[in-house]
Amino acid sequence: MGVIDRYAELLPVSEKTPRITLGEGSTPLVHLKNISETLEIELWAKLEGCNPSGSFKDRGMVMAVAKALEDGAKALVCASTGNTSASAAAYAAAAGVPCYVLLPAGKVALGKLAQALMYGATVIAVNGNFDRALEMACEAAEEKGFAIVNSVNPYRLWGQRSGAFEICETLGSAPDWHAIPVGNAGNISAYWAGYKQYKELGKIDKLPRMMGFQAAGAAPLVTGEPCPNPETVATAIRIGNPVSANLAKEAVAQSGGAFNSVTDEEILAAQLMLSSKNGIFAEPASCAPLAGLLKLKKEGKLPKGIRVVMILTGNGLKDPDTAMSQVGRPVEIGDSLEELLEVMKA
Repeated sequence: MGVIDRYAELLPVSEKTPRITLGEGSTPLVHLKNISETLEIELWAKLEGCNPSGSFKDRGMVMAVAKALEDGAKALVCASTGNTSASAAAYAAAAGVPCYVLLPAGKVALGKLAQALMYGATVIAVNGNFDRALEMACEAAEEKGFAIVNSVNPYRLWGQRSGAFEICETLGSAPDWHAIPVGNAGNISAYWAGYKQYKELGKIDKLPRMMGFQAAGAAPLVTGEPCPNPETVATAIRIGNPVSANLAKEAVAQSGGAFNSVTDEEILAAQLMLSSKNGIFAEPASCAPLAGLLKLKKEGKLPKGIRVVMILTGNGLKDPDTAMSQVGRPVEIGDSLEELLEVMKA
């Protein structure tokens, strides 16, 4: 059962809304025992890389596309650092409508680019950053009468609320902290809206602190100023002027949370730790929250014993090149048992 059918009563859908789905949502929430011990907290990871196109974007995209079809849209348009393009292209293929995606040239991880192309989208590389690509996508969508499916589309954020619903259902309550990477800033505000909605319905009795983590080279919500030339190895959050900045600021302020930044070195170290210490492979942007928690622990700013849910927004296979840059190559041997046993020293 997909997001629309599962949460129809909580979402702005009607009988006319197409019940499209690729099986999005219902992703695992995993207790990270080993890293919890290191951090002296109760740490859980929401594995959004288990969604059909490999990222959290599918939760909102299914809503955006369903409502676009309901309104008679003939095509979809989006700008993307990678995951949005993959998701939009997948749901466009499922819905049988054309999809046009604008990507900043040379700035998108290969796995995500391959997805958009394989799903049949028309991929357009823009010689500019994401922010300019989004401006162009919005202008073109208005000119052509196509549906823009970036998070400026309010239905995207409605669908993404479902992640908060699932967390509360699994844990029986909201966590103390909700730790999440922040790029275009829609997801942190969507989760906050989801938690508030569940509290208003009486399904939970408290709200979490929303803790947003950005890469140091693309941290406008930390510095308070737009970043005209964002740079980070975490391509999914390489955004200098978030379209949902005000919503994100409200979520953090209302929840008593905070924005923090982490370096690329800290992000990559966290990615390797998550994989090697707990068996979960997430893309670099997903690991910004873990990097931030480790940093806060080192600074004495991470309260002991709190329950933290960390959103791993995308699968590690989205960006294999970055992962391979951190680890060694396979050990090569001949075909003799003696050589094999020499390597197997454990």
